[in-house]
Amino acid sequence: MSRQNSQANLITISNPKSPISEAYRTLRTNIQFSSVDEPIKVIMIASAQAGEGKTTTVTNLAITYAMEGKRVLLIDADLRKPSLHRMFELSNRIGLTNLLAGQFHLTEVEQATLVDNLTVISSGPVPPNPSELLGSQKMKQLLSELKNQYDMILIDTPPNLAVPDGMIISANCDGVVLVVQSGKVKRDLVRKAKANLDHVNARILGVVLNNVERKQTEGYYYYYYGSKE
Repeated sequence: MSRQNSQANLITISNPKSPISEAYRTLRTNIQFSSVDEPIKVIMIASAQAGEGKTTTVTNLAITYAMEGKRVLLIDADLRKPSLHRMFELSNRIGLTNLLAGQFHLTEVEQATLVDNLTVISSGPVPPNPSELLGSQKMKQLLSELKNQYDMILIDTPPNLAVPDGMIISANCDGVVLVVQSGKVKRDLVRKAKANLDHVNARILGVVLNNVERKQTEGYYYYYYGSKE
């Protein structure tokens, strides 16, 4: 991903007054009000298939939280095809996999970004056993520790229908947001992705409907949040 493409994806930075940036802020607000009694601190972003805008969504949502003044951690838990480090032009030499393997300490894998209050933990080297690492007791303990250090933790994951990693991670999250690209993914696949999350008792906060064509003057990228009834 080129520098230009990276900046284009971070629209909440490059064009904070755009309708899309406002939609991300609305998404943030809806998540905040989706639970009053139990504050939501750890959110997983999921999608049925690759290429639905999941990583772009989780990145811009994290930025909106950081711009609000919250201490935000963005974790790349897509250990098979990581991309978060490219969004911020960071190193992926070490990251989450090294942390879970006990090779480095937390302070060594946390990376500051160009956004105040926003820290990233990249995936690190691709391991031979992604699902086992993500389902380990170390992962559970890590998230518990991180919740004491950050106001919000957002986690990027592999496509739901491709591998079980997302379902495994969801067990340690306060909620899941499902990203769906309009016109690309068939409804039965979206239903299957939701059923997979329901099967592991994941709390689905809502859906982001991506790439909806609206009026020509408004462009072609629109994000909609609908809370689960």
